[in-house]
Amino acid sequence: MENNIDLNQLETKIIEVLKDIYDPEIPVNIFDLGLVYNVGITKELEVVILMTLTSPNCPVAESLPMEVQQHISEIPGVKSTEAVVTFDPPWDRSMLSEAAKLDLGLW
Repeated sequence: MENNIDLNQLETKIIEVLKDIYDPEIPVNIFDLGLVYNVGITKELEVVILMTLTSPNCPVAESLPMEVQQHISEIPGVKSTEAVVTFDPPWDRSMLSEAAKLDLGLW
């Protein structure tokens, strides 16, 4: 049975939700911070978020991926969510969006 959910619209909604999740140490959302490397959505509406942390010793290394999974799972239509953490490539300031650089006064 086909679903009636547009995958592009779902991806847009996922990004909106990711922009509501903030790194507790930096006043910028995780998407603009550059912590989200990829948003994958299967035809079965299973979502895999490939993400990183600002450092391997990040104090929210366990809780932030769980928070991402919880928030994405609450989006109507999403069947399952997995947040996969990688440190390849390692995060650095070049991954900040222009909006994040402005917010942090890095321009």
